Amino acid sequence: MEDTPMGQPPMAEARQIRVNFTTSSPDIQLPEGKTQLLVPADIKRYGLSRVLNSESMLDTPAPIPFDFLIDGTFLRTSLEDYLKTNGLSFESTLTLQYVRSLIPPVYEASFEHDDWISDVDVLSAASRAGVWSGDKLAAGQDRLLSASYDGLLRIWNNSGQVLATSPAGGHGASVKAAKFLSSTQVASAGLDRTVRVWKYSEAEDRLSGTLRPTLELYGHSASVDALDVHGPTGRILSASADGSIALWSTSKSSAPAAPAALLPGAGASLSKKRKLASSSSAPQRGPLSHMPIHGSSAATAVLFDPADSTVAYSASHDHTLRTVDLTTSRVASTIATSHPLLSLCALRRGGGPLLAAGTSARHITLIDPRVSAAATSVLTLRGHRNLVSALSASPSDEHALVSASYDGTCRVWDLRSARAGTRAEGGGSVGESVYVIEREAKKSGKSKSRDDVPGKGAKLFGVVWDSTWGVVSAGEDKMVQINRGRDLLAAAA
Repeated sequence: MEDTPMGQPPMAEARQIRVNFTTSSPDIQLPEGKTQLLVPADIKRYGLSRVLNSESMLDTPAPIPFDFLIDGTFLRTSLEDYLKTNGLSFESTLTLQYVRSLIPPVYEASFEHDDWISDVDVLSAASRAGVWSGDKLAAGQDRLLSASYDGLLRIWNNSGQVLATSPAGGHGASVKAAKFLSSTQVASAGLDRTVRVWKYSEAEDRLSGTLRPTLELYGHSASVDALDVHGPTGRILSASADGSIALWSTSKSSAPAAPAALLPGAGASLSKKRKLASSSSAPQRGPLSHMPIHGSSAATAVLFDPADSTVAYSASHDHTLRTVDLTTSRVASTIATSHPLLSLCALRRGGGPLLAAGTSARHITLIDPRVSAAATSVLTLRGHRNLVSALSASPSDEHALVSASYDGTCRVWDLRSARAGTRAEGGGSVGESVYVIEREAKKSGKSKSRDDVPGKGAKLFGVVWDSTWGVVSAGEDKMVQINRGRDLLAAAA
């Protein structure tokens, strides 16, 4: 044994813990015989990630940042602390499931409006509308669409330049929702109770464009607050404060006539009707199907099933999530929840749809629409301090989504991490956010402290997550904010 300095005891041998590495990602599987390893007891996530990336393990050409799950919960301490906290001995073998880390969403830019921003959508090669556009999408034609309480739509390039603004008076009231159908077509809806379709075109130099109204759709008797679109079929879904959802066509020839009682000037004199009709620059049509499925409670969100455009999902203040067969216009199933539902998104999963629903009770509930009402919630995501107004699934990971809230923040969630809920939380499985995205200061030329940020605490109304743009959010602070972290999710390259 090597001598030690006089008066000092011999150094204790460093403790080690046996771990078993596993993953559900085939492209980062460890070679057979390398899944078990002795590691220092004081090792943490970063050290474990370095071990996996080492030449003797995965031998990655570029380091991949990893997170590690133990019994469904992310490791946030050393292995030694985990053993002590859970009353386990150092002779235990820990099974660590390694997954690619979510990269922190770093602030990148803000685009300023004149009024509150109710909704945002993006166009890129990887976005839905970009994929639907195919080769009609020009290289580098990344665009951002915003809908505002000033009644206008705006289309931006990635430099923050407004390329096109919808004509004044187009909606005649605040716009509540807007979506790209393709690189040349946009749908919007608002407080004027209409859904509208717009033709978008750009100049050859791509430095300017125009939004021209092509269709006015009438059928709702109250504000239209949410939209979803399906480009390949040219169909639009809407959700309204009148308690109904509706299905529409973007084709003038296949769309039914508009209900006369809902047209502008209904009940007015003949001369006034003629004046209103002559001022409209677009054909007026009605819905393919109008479905008053939520009674007197507002319908707050609506979605096409990602894999089947004949199936829709709707959410409402009446606490229900409904599955609708669009071929028959009938409700196929109803799932009752504990709170009013305000927002929806569908996660990309191979085994069928999983829906995330934002609630007025500040949490997000994950629901499998195929199961019975007796077992609705798969997981509850907790952390927001006000109602959850908008949701968007990760563009490349079935386990991740982002939420926007009236508490002025967006939160990024990873569904792979869950804990047992407390009695106060209603039990079940509970997930917590991985990152919180705060609002940034406006560019006024003056230095401001965090407490002086105009957008801090402002309500957020819209969010979208895209692999090109990153996380785009907007709301009461009149700002579109972009946060990005190398496509946010770490790639395997």
